[in-house]
Amino acid sequence: MFTEATPEMILAAYAQGIFPMAEDKNSPYYDFYRPDMRAQLSIPHLHIPKKLLKRVKQAPYEIKIDTAFIDTIDSCADSYKGRTDTWINKTIRDVFIELHHQGHAHSIECWQNGKLIGGLYGLAIGAVFCGESMFSKADDASKIALVHLCARLDKGGFTILDTQFTNPHLEQFGIYEIPQKEYEDLIKIEMNKTADFILPNLAEAQILQEYI
Repeated sequence: MFTEATPEMILAAYAQGIFPMAEDKNSPYYDFYRPDMRAQLSIPHLHIPKKLLKRVKQAPYEIKIDTAFIDTIDSCADSYKGRTDTWINKTIRDVFIELHHQGHAHSIECWQNGKLIGGLYGLAIGAVFCGESMFSKADDASKIALVHLCARLDKGGFTILDTQFTNPHLEQFGIYEIPQKEYEDLIKIEMNKTADFILPNLAEAQILQEYI
């Protein structure tokens, strides 16, 4: 069990295929995990249900990148109806904020009337994006954020979208599992490749249009 973390420590862990989680939000401790199977989503072939695809095309929310990372991770850590606890404690929160300031951690945000109402965050290393957590305070907000994430990853040259574990929320997107050893072999190559998350010269609408 660990109580402290540095960006270098966390990056080294992800490069080995392990990741941190706390028992609960209020715990001072966290540990590193290496599951037997690793959940993945296909970046170029994400399964988008027809109803959701229609919503995505309607653009009900304004999508922003990295404008409110702290608010996004804090919202992911919040307890609300349907989610009573999370694994993001203060140590994990703080180190991911440092990783964001260093350009490694990113957020996809859904905004409506000036309010952050959904989104997700994760860690980008080479051509690998490790999805960490998502939240939604409005219909389909986290799902729409995920579609925008995959559009950005696809355009930016990412090859792996790791979600660590499978869950019912992600099953609709075609989530699948591979053995941990296979995942570790893949990231040895893919984390040393170059990919671009920011895509500074492209508008969000253009990235999405080319993807869907």
